[in-house]
Amino acid sequence: MKRLLTVFGILVVLAVAAALGGYAYWQQRLTAPIAVEEPTLYQVPAGAGFNQVIRDLEAQGVLEDAWAFKLLARIDPEQVPSLRVGEYRLTPGMSGREVMALLGSNNVVTYSLTVPEGWTFRQMRALLNSAPKLEHRTADMSDEEVMTLLDREDTFPEGWFFPDTYRYHLGMSDVDILSQALNRMERILEQVWAERDDDLTIETPYEALIMASLIERETGAPEERREIAGVFKRRMERGMRLQTDPTVIYGMGERYDGRITRADLREATPYNTYVIDGMPPTPIAMPGRASLEAAVKPLPGETLYFVSRGDGTHHFSRTLREHNNAVNRYIRNR
Repeated sequence: MKRLLTVFGILVVLAVAAALGGYAYWQQRLTAPIAVEEPTLYQVPAGAGFNQVIRDLEAQGVLEDAWAFKLLARIDPEQVPSLRVGEYRLTPGMSGREVMALLGSNNVVTYSLTVPEGWTFRQMRALLNSAPKLEHRTADMSDEEVMTLLDREDTFPEGWFFPDTYRYHLGMSDVDILSQALNRMERILEQVWAERDDDLTIETPYEALIMASLIERETGAPEERREIAGVFKRRMERGMRLQTDPTVIYGMGERYDGRITRADLREATPYNTYVIDGMPPTPIAMPGRASLEAAVKPLPGETLYFVSRGDGTHHFSRTLREHNNAVNRYIRNR
């Protein structure tokens, strides 16, 4: 009897040891390094389940012991993360557990696109349509359909999207970028308008957006924005036409080939400020914050004219004679 107890005890010890050894081996396989020798992108597709991803990682040679993770999902499902759609960067030395944690995190691979200040909505849409890894939901839509999709029916899109750098990841669409840019412009315009001067010739936030777009297209020199805004304000106060070339170009549309002729300056379009009084009916581009701020805080002064020096800056004049002399000097090279 004593001998049987001894044998039984030995068997129990051996069974426990085997179980512990098996458990230790299982845990070891869960924490073993993945089989990648350089950073590798892995994509979790929409609707993919844990076991599907495990099989895919095994098929790609990333995981060598898929059984260990399938066993984990069966024995302790609470330790299995909820996977998120997107691309993830797997690096050498990561363990299988670390990979699983990564695929359930927000650390997706991101991309960026930059919408420059002064661009038009048409240029922005072309940029979105060419952006890699971005779902192109609006590619075949008209501008009107895009604005309806954004819950802005009957809103002309020009000027309403804030120019900036936007980051996105796999699974996002152009609608997400457009929505971000639209909301930012609305928020910033509201903030800027609340801090406006009291004696403006413009009366609404939308008119400030239009004015800012003219300023944006006229100069890229930060120090000139408020002075150009001042010129426009004083011309409007005196009943003078704004006579700004970018409005002529915008009214020409795709006909513009890099040149403006005398006939173009006389052409009656809704945007030609050589022909119409006041500002055009809509913005002509996407202004940045600095131009928005200049539009509502124009620089006081006496100048009524400006002409490009050809180096990105302008010569400002108080009188028509001074302006004509500047045109002869900088444009006609006389």
